[in-house]
Amino acid sequence: MPAFLTLASVAAATPSGKTLFSDLSLSFGAERTGLVGRNGAGKSTLLRMIAGELAPSAGTITRSGTTAMLRQALLADEVKVAEALDIAPALARLDRIEQGAADEPDFDLADWTLPARIDEAFAQAGLSSVALDRPLASFSGGERTRIGVARLLIDPPDLLLLDEPTNNLDAEGRAAIAELLAGWRGGAIVASHDRALLEHMDRIVALSPTGVTVHGGGWSAYVEARDAARAAAEGELDRAERQVRSQAREAQVARERQARRDKAGRSYAGSGSAPKILLGRQKERAENTAARGAALAGQRDAESQAALDAAKARVEVVTPLTIDLPSSGLPANRVLVDCDRVSWDVGGRRVIDGLSFTITGPERIAVTGRNGAGKSSLLRLLCGANAASEGAVKSASERMVLLDQQVALLDRNTSIINNMRRLNPTLTDNQARAALARFAFRNLDAEKPVSVLSGGEMLRAGMACVLSTAPVPQMLLLDEPTNHLDIESLEVIEAALRGYDGAILAVSHDPAFLGAIGVTREIAL
Repeated sequence: MPAFLTLASVAAATPSGKTLFSDLSLSFGAERTGLVGRNGAGKSTLLRMIAGELAPSAGTITRSGTTAMLRQALLADEVKVAEALDIAPALARLDRIEQGAADEPDFDLADWTLPARIDEAFAQAGLSSVALDRPLASFSGGERTRIGVARLLIDPPDLLLLDEPTNNLDAEGRAAIAELLAGWRGGAIVASHDRALLEHMDRIVALSPTGVTVHGGGWSAYVEARDAARAAAEGELDRAERQVRSQAREAQVARERQARRDKAGRSYAGSGSAPKILLGRQKERAENTAARGAALAGQRDAESQAALDAAKARVEVVTPLTIDLPSSGLPANRVLVDCDRVSWDVGGRRVIDGLSFTITGPERIAVTGRNGAGKSSLLRLLCGANAASEGAVKSASERMVLLDQQVALLDRNTSIINNMRRLNPTLTDNQARAALARFAFRNLDAEKPVSVLSGGEMLRAGMACVLSTAPVPQMLLLDEPTNHLDIESLEVIEAALRGYDGAILAVSHDPAFLGAIGVTREIAL
């Protein structure tokens, strides 16, 4: 299989000189490669290098095929379809020829196959006949995604680059991306935290400052290998700790044995029965033996400690954080929400129409629907931020909290600990720090400014602040919590939410997340 792109010992660093990854040597042909790694690991940087927008800090990139990036943002709403497809000038040229107003360069540059390729691209992208002068604002989010796909299919590149392609997309948009990759005959490199999408990759490349690893197969195969590496690292740490303890015991036994010998020697010397020259030689031998034993014990201690330190460092890299959520004390029969024929209008348009449902006890529910269907608006109705246009909303709003996509409750201009104290003024400084420690913000981590936090850290800090109130909230309203989170952060949040004993109402297009937190039913808008 010919390679469209070859990386040889490629490295990348931030403007400040921090290494993102190094010594990456890899070829890309007609296979689908998933790029994974924590936020800031360099996934987007690598894609920009491959696209020729950035130069590597070391190594070389050799291109023998064409590349193109799938852009999630398709320009402004007023842009027409032809402009979004980047074919407006070529179509205008053909139109001038048909109208008899063309000049000689028009005939030289005319692309006579373009109309047929446009029709074929629309069909492959799952679009019916689309007017090329129609503005993008008139399309749904999923349709706009399919238009972006069609743009690539008109002149398909050898190597397709996708950077978090399913972020902010509804189910229809996600389906369009999955269909594109399923039918793509060239190569594709996909930087994503969408585990359903990554499942269909041919291999996974994981980026980290400690190294770059390549795993054959999709997401499940990668997770199996990653978890095996975690187990091996923990086993190595356990062996190193046992070795240190064993070495300490052996050293203690050697010291006690030497002490007994020294005591016997002093008793023999005190008896006066040995010649002085013999006593001198015995003392010298004893001192030399003790010195050799101490040096050997010191060397063994140093080696054991070095092995232990290396094992601890390895475990810190591969072992995820853990979060300890407090109990909400929610009774199984408590009705938290009762909506009766609820409608909500905005700008003269009915967004939610005649919705009825109840939530009782620690249920896990997903709110689903296309982008613009009113999912976020529903969460705001339940927590009292909006008022229904018609119908009745009864909710225990005093025992529920909303975490939106931006975690807006956090003040970006101050630290995590200051936010904790501002939102929970009854907590002492020690209590506030203990609360943050339960969410893996320990010691100096609590002093971090909110403005520098990653998406996962931001959500974790928001959860820490709202779940440290008294009484603990009995219901979490989550609005697209997985957007812009890397997979490691997602798994930490999912593990915490699985252990939460309250109710969860989540707006999310991520089926893996909904399954991981135990969603059992959905409210469709």
